Parts: sequence; C-alpha cells; structure tokens
Amino acid sequence: MKRKLRLWAALWNRSMEDEARDILRTALAQESAQAENLADAIRRRVEPFGGCELPARGAMGEPPDFT
Repeated sequence: MKRKLRLWAALWNRSMEDEARDILRTALAQESAQAENLADAIRRRVEPFGGCELPARGAMGEPPDFT
C-alpha cells in the first residue's frame, strides 16, 4: 500500500503525506450510506427475478416447561 501511495503521489508531483491527506479528505467528505434493513435490501435484489414470497408466520408457541 505504501508503494502504491508513493507511486500515485509521484504521478501527481506530490508528497506521500499530501496525497494521503487528499485521499482522506475526499473519502471523509462523501456522504456515508445509511444502513438499511437487510430484509428490504434482499427483497430489492431478488425482485427483478420474480421476488420471493415468504409464508405467513403463525402464532408463537408456548415456551417449554422444564420443571
């Protein structure tokens, strides 16, 4: 990574420190993507292929009695 940074900085006639600062400044200036619901993300990805229909969930059963 250090070698790549050195080569990239040299390409633009900059020091490695200046190049690293510029990369960080650019990355931090971008808006971060908000985390979304995993189920919604999966649904959106599979919808073009016909989607997926999940069966309705039934009522939750009683917990076992270990006495």
